[in-house]
Amino acid sequence: MHNIEFALEGALQVLLVGLVLGAGMPAVFALGIRAMAYGAGGDAEVQQAPPHPVGRLLAGLCFAVVVAGVALGITVVVAGGFGKEVVFDPVLPTLVDEG
Repeated sequence: MHNIEFALEGALQVLLVGLVLGAGMPAVFALGIRAMAYGAGGDAEVQQAPPHPVGRLLAGLCFAVVVAGVALGITVVVAGGFGKEVVFDPVLPTLVDEG
């Protein structure tokens, strides 16, 4: 009976990670693109209006999250090749020997 619970728990974890990384990162990137298009009122559609500072800030934050996610993913793959693993002891990722 515990095997079914373990299987469902593992499936839920895979589903959540898939949603966050599979659909979440492109969605955050799309929000960044949308934030860059945030112009000054209705003038953005008619003429070249400078982006709103809040839109630029939100876009920068969205792009930083995407770049950090990609960098972390590459780090996990490369660390595995060198016999290391990435752990999140307190909060920050740290490389440790596998074992």
